Amino acid sequence: MHLGSLRVVLHIPQSRSLKAKRQVLNQIKDKLRNKFNISLAEVDDNDLWQRATIGIAAVTNSHQHLDQILTQVENAIASNPNIVLVDVEREYY
Repeated sequence: MHLGSLRVVLHIPQSRSLKAKRQVLNQIKDKLRNKFNISLAEVDDNDLWQRATIGIAAVTNSHQHLDQILTQVENAIASNPNIVLVDVEREYY
């Protein structure tokens, strides 16, 4: 069993309220959950309008597959035009 996680810091430039931020984050989270079958949640910067930190976890039976999933998730987040990817930390367990 191989477990990996991403800690992703996002900037949401068009967000002018916490409600607008949540709308963007919920769209991103739903899309990623459905496409990659991963777990994720907002883990920091809860009270900031234009910044969000999300934690993402995936479990697979091979390290190579895990690395592939995390790379695809990172690329999917980076390709979203509504956000700017500020920082990514990747860990394997």
